[in-house]
Amino acid sequence: MSANSKKRPGWVAILREIAIVVVIALVVTFVVRTWLVRAFYIPSASMSSTLEVDDRVLANQLAPTLGTIDRGDIIVFNDPGGWLDGTTVAQYEPNPVLAAIGLVPADAGQQLIKRVIGVGGDTVECCDEEGRVTVNGAPLQEDYLDAAVAPSEMPFHAEVPPGHYWVMGDNRANSLDSRYNEDTAGGAFVPEDNVVGTAFLLNWPLQRFGIISNPDEVFAHVPEP
Repeated sequence: MSANSKKRPGWVAILREIAIVVVIALVVTFVVRTWLVRAFYIPSASMSSTLEVDDRVLANQLAPTLGTIDRGDIIVFNDPGGWLDGTTVAQYEPNPVLAAIGLVPADAGQQLIKRVIGVGGDTVECCDEEGRVTVNGAPLQEDYLDAAVAPSEMPFHAEVPPGHYWVMGDNRANSLDSRYNEDTAGGAFVPEDNVVGTAFLLNWPLQRFGIISNPDEVFAHVPEP
């Protein structure tokens, strides 16, 4: 036997190293998707055209824990109660393999994605004389809405309780958001404990890849409640 052949690792050693790498990768993936980042898909047109049907986004799961959710953030949250009907939930059947490795969510059928308009203590209302949504009396110039989209075709006035959020979809005429859930079991507001994370990256399809940023300028002039 030559000296070179003695130095080559055996197949058992090679397989062991591969197994170690795979296990480490799975553990890292599990940790990341459990506590840091999770993937979600967009099931409806309620956030169009900011987010389109079948887009995939990544959500920062640390934001709710750190209390860093602001007006303007797009949040993924568990149904407060009665926002989704059974048919909608049943339609989502994730690929079990992709769900296991964290590329698609296993429970997205029970979750929604909307934009935070009001936080605890805020008074949200629509509409002022120019048809705009106001927060604590300050009108919003919502430039993330498509030009043809009215801020709201339904008048409303609500005071957001502490520890809750008032949310609305960017496609206002096609979004069953806080405006339409006052009479549901969970009510119109999203509790902090229901928030899974804030969307920060649109990662699929590739032609739409990009950072999802907070439109700070829209809410910069809103006074504190």
